[in-house]
Amino acid sequence: MHSHTRKLLTVITEAALESTLVRDLDRLNAHGYTITDARGKGSRGVRDAGWEANSNIRIEIVCDAETATAIASYLREHYYDDYAMILFMSNIDVLRSEKF
Repeated sequence: MHSHTRKLLTVITEAALESTLVRDLDRLNAHGYTITDARGKGSRGVRDAGWEANSNIRIEIVCDAETATAIASYLREHYYDDYAMILFMSNIDVLRSEKF
């Protein structure tokens, strides 16, 4: 079984941004993504999803390094100053490279 290296870009941010971020990701050439609800505590306090305005989402994007870097740069530039958001990137191995 042959694997291929890709990037996993993970975005954890406010749920209120979901529809806007989905449009951004489509425009920035993400071929797909997974969005899940997220809870936790960070520099902006506890985000427990007790009500929608206080909930977070986790977006995972598997893509090539160039696309991951472009998306991360765009999100940092347009959202970091005004929204609770963290980004992290990892190298991963995928088995179906044609999907990413």
